[in-house]
Amino acid sequence: MTAADPGISDFYCHQALNGRTPVDVVAETDRVLAFHHTRPTHPVHIVVVPKPHVPSLTELGNEGEELLVEVLRVVRKVAAEVEQEHGACSVITNLGWYQESKHQHWHIVYRGESRQEILRMYGRYDG
Repeated sequence: MTAADPGISDFYCHQALNGRTPVDVVAETDRVLAFHHTRPTHPVHIVVVPKPHVPSLTELGNEGEELLVEVLRVVRKVAAEVEQEHGACSVITNLGWYQESKHQHWHIVYRGESRQEILRMYGRYDG
């Protein structure tokens, strides 16, 4: 199946990348777009997507690993900015049935906990 198949949900190709749904851009290259999620579930919720259609992390479609490296470079930059500002972040990608939109995408989120709450939940690592 491809993104053009009617049974495939691809919000990114069908809405965000073609301008049907306006997005608040965080970072952009010629082949990668990072933007604030249009329906965030966290205080900070940023999505990073390749501009060409790439089905998922494990299925690169017609694109090669070079684009994946470029995507991860943007994910890393945006995640570092969120971590610097908030002290923590999570980077998430989904596969298979967990992947609601069948276009490779990465969520960078800060869930809103205080430093004390994070330490209480996850403990400390003293190296």
